Amino acid sequence: MKSDLPWVPVVDVAGGGALALVRAAPEAARAQIKDAERRFTRPGVRLADHLSRRWLKASQSPLQGEIAAVAAEVGQPGAFLLNLSYEWGCTAAVGPDPQGTGMRLLRTLDWPFDGLGRGLLGARMEGPAGRWLNLTWSGFAGVLTALCPGRFAVAFNQPPMHARHFGPLALPMPLDWALNRIAMAGRRALPPAHLLRLICDDAPDYASARRRILETAVAAPYFVSLAGIGAGEGCVIEHDGERGIAHEAPAAIANHWLTPHRPGHPRTGHSRERLALIEAEVAQARGLGWLRAPILNDETRLVAELNPAAGLALVQGWEADGPATRPTLIEVD
Repeated sequence: MKSDLPWVPVVDVAGGGALALVRAAPEAARAQIKDAERRFTRPGVRLADHLSRRWLKASQSPLQGEIAAVAAEVGQPGAFLLNLSYEWGCTAAVGPDPQGTGMRLLRTLDWPFDGLGRGLLGARMEGPAGRWLNLTWSGFAGVLTALCPGRFAVAFNQPPMHARHFGPLALPMPLDWALNRIAMAGRRALPPAHLLRLICDDAPDYASARRRILETAVAAPYFVSLAGIGAGEGCVIEHDGERGIAHEAPAAIANHWLTPHRPGHPRTGHSRERLALIEAEVAQARGLGWLRAPILNDETRLVAELNPAAGLALVQGWEADGPATRPTLIEVD
């Protein structure tokens, strides 16, 4: 590993949310929008941003004002789109920490956007339940990976895209993608990442977070890995949008359903191979020793080990060509 790589920056935003974060790193947010424009063209980003803004308003998310403030601060279309983007792969596992202190959550996030590994931030945030760490990017208001010391750690994974059939024939994936987006736009429930943000702000403990994730309807299906501070406080949850099913720790999740007979279009490759590897590693690997192919791949942008009992996060950013940051140990009091 290169010795001149930077550490993952840690920014204290307290209760300022995504607006304080984008003010601390404004160029990082604009760089993410530029990458989206390279992939989808500037007109495509403008259209998608407009549609995302309309859907967010209809969803009645309590974070919509925060995202609107981020968009105004950035000063160009794209902030609404990036806050409602749901196209990534992940691998995660929950189990006892092999060093004997509480539970541990292992997590990678794979997202084919250049610069996310370099732009990774640790945001020290604060809500009614106390201080917590959001592993995130400039201008992103929701939660994909977070450590709430003394309470829990949480990570968001994507399930397969819902597959529709016309008689015995499956619809082509691009058509299913469009229909799924239309269906999601018709729902008024919270986006999953916004629910997790609210839970990190105000859920007092693992049991409360687990119950709210299981019982709260959201705008789209999602998977959650949740680790608490006591022995046995850990699970992965498969949520179909209406309700969740919990699999108790030690447990792992990638990007396919654990429950049988739930087919769909895969969002990313090697999901079953990634799951098998992290299941074998969760009880013993230390210090990112579990990080190898296919868990690690050219779309990996975030790697983390989270221990809520110890209040410690070991975090690293990655890009397609290798590590973008040093492994960074962050303590949250």
